[in-house]
Amino acid sequence: MNRSLVGAFSALLLGGATLVGAGAAPAAAASPAKAPAKVSAKAPKAVTFAGTVALSNCSGSVVRTPGSADTDPALVLSNGHCLESGFPGAGEVIVDKPSTRSFTLLTASGGSAGTVRASKVAYATMTDTDISLYQLTSTYAQIQSAYGIKALPLSDSHPTQGSAINVVSGYWKKIYSCNIDGFAYRLKEGDWTWKDSVRYTSACNTIGGTSGSPVVDPASGKVVAVNNTGNEDGGRCTLNNPCEVDENGAVTVRQGINYAQETYGITKCVTTGNKIDLNLAGCALPKP
Repeated sequence: MNRSLVGAFSALLLGGATLVGAGAAPAAAASPAKAPAKVSAKAPKAVTFAGTVALSNCSGSVVRTPGSADTDPALVLSNGHCLESGFPGAGEVIVDKPSTRSFTLLTASGGSAGTVRASKVAYATMTDTDISLYQLTSTYAQIQSAYGIKALPLSDSHPTQGSAINVVSGYWKKIYSCNIDGFAYRLKEGDWTWKDSVRYTSACNTIGGTSGSPVVDPASGKVVAVNNTGNEDGGRCTLNNPCEVDENGAVTVRQGINYAQETYGITKCVTTGNKIDLNLAGCALPKP
């Protein structure tokens, strides 16, 4: 998982580094190298902070699926390890847990547009992926009417190797720009293992507090992943030092490289009214 904020502040004080955001998670393995796919020549959209949120300890974003309606209660996406109740255990899945957590909604420039509040944790886990989805007390239409802010759309397709991405941290008000370097078949960190994780090129040197940041494809403006971890010290598959594990069990450690969890699978698990339905055809999110 991304470093704790205490750890991030300590590093900044000792090293005099610029304040930026980060995160960490279980380590897994990288799949065999694939030839980079052709990247769309479409002009990139300007990626801003609009629609992102700041949590007390992490970053996040207000998101909607292709099937979400304006009248649906809005969803906030972050990491499972950002839950106010602490890290879910390996194999643990949380659904429909009451929550009154508040989020600072950001404007395009990173200022505070206002506060939105959760009614429940609709879904959260650190098994196979590292996500939390909070259902808000406000609908998308109410948020847009009150604050002029639209939700970020979730892509319903697998991200593409080599494509440009922006990691947008609402906590630190910082946007990182890099490319998708490839995908880890399994990423293992401590007790947790994640599948098919996104590996960044080195320019996205995220730090503690960027956990939960949306990873946005500037060509489409859609969220393709959620930032969650990085190998800080070169450790092998330990907390804050995830490792990649390939199909044959071979382990690769990439010190200083950061990762995210794909989000297209979420769109397969949301039904009418923005309700999470883990029994939908095509839904592969872990069940309780």
